[in-house]
Amino acid sequence: MSKTSMNNRNTVLILMILGAVAMRFLTYQLPLMSNFTPVGAVALFGGAYFTDKWKAYLVPLVTLFLSDMVINYMYAERNIIDYSATFWVYLSFAIMVFIGTQIKKPNFINVTAGSLLSVIIFWLLTDLPWLYGGELYPHTLAGYGQSLVAAIPFQKNMLFGDALFGLLLFGGFELAKTKFVSLRSRHEQLAM
Repeated sequence: MSKTSMNNRNTVLILMILGAVAMRFLTYQLPLMSNFTPVGAVALFGGAYFTDKWKAYLVPLVTLFLSDMVINYMYAERNIIDYSATFWVYLSFAIMVFIGTQIKKPNFINVTAGSLLSVIIFWLLTDLPWLYGGELYPHTLAGYGQSLVAAIPFQKNMLFGDALFGLLLFGGFELAKTKFVSLRSRHEQLAM
């Protein structure tokens, strides 16, 4: 794969990720669409398609972080630095990228399984009752269960968001690869 082909591929991947993340700004102020975002799909997509694994982690995580900063600035709800669950949220995203790196052949079954696993991990890690000041739920197993149950509508939206944006990202890039050989990985080009 030539350096130009690699640059073309990376540029397209980055532009697709930026486009998807921009959708966060449209859904953020709609309570009904809370968590209906591309974040899980972006993490899986970056993990699956960047051939340099450091880019697979860096591009989605930095893009998500910057979009969080913009959202926090625009809506002044919280300061990202003081947000107690930030570590767990970004750990969840990093795990999602890792799951994406395990998708060797992007198809409906693999991407769907990766999405389901990503949402479950996000749900389990980010709904720990002591992450949000500890006042909402008791710091017990029962409190954790209450937190998980209360989060189901948000996780359902995340699952639907991952499904839609996963279809657009994965399907769009696979379609683009059929039209533009320079978007294929070195392995895919050698297999031709």
